[in-house]
Amino acid sequence: QVQLVESGGGLVQAGGSLRLSCAASGRIFGINAMEWYRQAPGKQRELVAGMSSGGSTNYADSVEGRFTISRDNAKNTVYLQMNSLKPEDTAVYYCQMVVRTALFSTYTYWGQGTQVTVSS
Repeated sequence: QVQLVESGGGLVQAGGSLRLSCAASGRIFGINAMEWYRQAPGKQRELVAGMSSGGSTNYADSVEGRFTISRDNAKNTVYLQMNSLKPEDTAVYYCQMVVRTALFSTYTYWGQGTQVTVSS
């Protein structure tokens, strides 16, 4: 079994910064993609940023240039540095990892979510 634990959410004023972390633990052979999603009230969950095992990244247009995703493979951890935050960034943020639990077995796991609130 694998667990993802998120941290780093909170309340910040517009223009401020936050750094989210998501650490995986358990039976981990390796981790492929690591991604961050968010879900605002009344809206669908959307992809914010993703990073492959090879290091390539992709971002939602709405966060490009403000958010940076990174990963520490030795710690099985993914980060999301969020700068120049806007009220519209307010949402619950979820990490997702595609985890190899054996040589040819992968499963997708989700974190519990962390609230980010940006005040105007």
